[in-house]
Amino acid sequence: MSEILIIGGGVIGLMTARELAQAGERVTLVEMGGTGRESSWAGGGILSPLYPWRYADAVTALARWSQAVYAELCQTLLAQTGVDAEYLRSGLLIVDPDDTESALAWAARHQAAMSTLDAAGIAATEPELRTNAAEAMWMPEIAQVRNPRLTKALRAAVEGRIRLREHEKVIEFRVEQGRIDGVRTTGGDLAAERVVVCTGAWTAQLLEKLEQAPDIRPVRGQMLLFAARPGRIRHVALFRDHYVIPRRDGRVLFGSTLEDAGFEKQTTAAAKEALYQMAVEAFPLLRRAPVEDHWAGLRPASPSGIPYIGQVPGVEGLFVNAGHFRNGLVTGPASARLLTDLVLGREPILPPAPYGLTARRDP
Repeated sequence: MSEILIIGGGVIGLMTARELAQAGERVTLVEMGGTGRESSWAGGGILSPLYPWRYADAVTALARWSQAVYAELCQTLLAQTGVDAEYLRSGLLIVDPDDTESALAWAARHQAAMSTLDAAGIAATEPELRTNAAEAMWMPEIAQVRNPRLTKALRAAVEGRIRLREHEKVIEFRVEQGRIDGVRTTGGDLAAERVVVCTGAWTAQLLEKLEQAPDIRPVRGQMLLFAARPGRIRHVALFRDHYVIPRRDGRVLFGSTLEDAGFEKQTTAAAKEALYQMAVEAFPLLRRAPVEDHWAGLRPASPSGIPYIGQVPGVEGLFVNAGHFRNGLVTGPASARLLTDLVLGREPILPPAPYGLTARRDP
C-alpha cells in the first residue's frame, strides 16, 4: 500500500511530493500527462505576485515565506540533479501604478523592499523601456526562475525516491465510511491511506462527485517568446497588467492574457497580435527579435487568489493543495510545506485557517 498518494505532477504536486518524501513518507504521484506540462510549464516564473499589495494577506504570507527559501532551494536542486532552474534576482519594475500609497503601506507592513521612481529613475533603471509614465514602483529583491527547468529539477529530485505514474488519469475516489481508501485510475485501482489533490484547474472537476468541489476554475493565459540578445532588457517589468521577463540567454517572455475560455488551451491569432503590439510598443528593440513561440496555459483561479490547502471536509485522509491562480510558483514552497505539516500533524509554518476549503474568501 502506498502511504500517501499525490494526484497531479505540476510544481505544486512535485514540491509536495518532495516535502513528504523528505519527511520519510512513502509517496506515489499520479499525473494524467507528463509532469510539469500544464500551468507550471506555461507560466512566466516571476517569484512575486503581480501588484503584490492587491492580494490578501493569506497570499502574501505564502509568497514571503517562499521567497525567503527559493535561492537555497534552487541551489540544492542544482547540486542534487545538475539541473539549473536559473534563479535570477532581476528585480521587478511596476510602471505607473494608480495606488502608490497602498503599495508603500503594504511594503512597510511586510518589510518588503520597495521604492518609488520618477521618470528619470525609470529611464535609468530600464533604458530600453518606452513609456510616458511619471512614476513606478521598484522592488529590487524580486527574483525569477525558468519554470520548465524548475519542474525538470523537481522531477529529477524525487525520481527514485517516490513512485511516479505518468499518463494515468484518476477517474474517481474510493471512500469507505467517510475515509479515503484510494483511487480508481485508467491503469487500475491504487490503495492509499492519504490522498493529496494537486490538480490545479482540474481540481473542482475531480472533486465534484464528492460534492466537496472547491471554487476553482480555469483561466486561459497566452504568452509570446522573443529571441532577443542578452542584457538589453534588464529587469522584469509590469505595466498595464502585462509583464516582460528577460531570461539569461536573451529570450524575452511577454504576457499574459486572462481569458474565461473553459478548458480550451488553443492559442488565438487575435491574442498573439495584441500581445505583440503591446510588447514592441513598450520595448521597440523587440521588433528586431523574432517571435520564437506562442503558447497558452490554464491557471487555477480561486476567489481572491487564495489557494485551498487542507483536508476535504467529511472525508478523512483526503487533502487538497490547489487553486493558486497566477502564484503557484511563488507560493509553491510554502504551500507544499504547509500541506505536509497538516498531513503529518506537525506544527504548521503558517496559520492554516485562511486556506481551508470552507474558509471565507472575500473578493
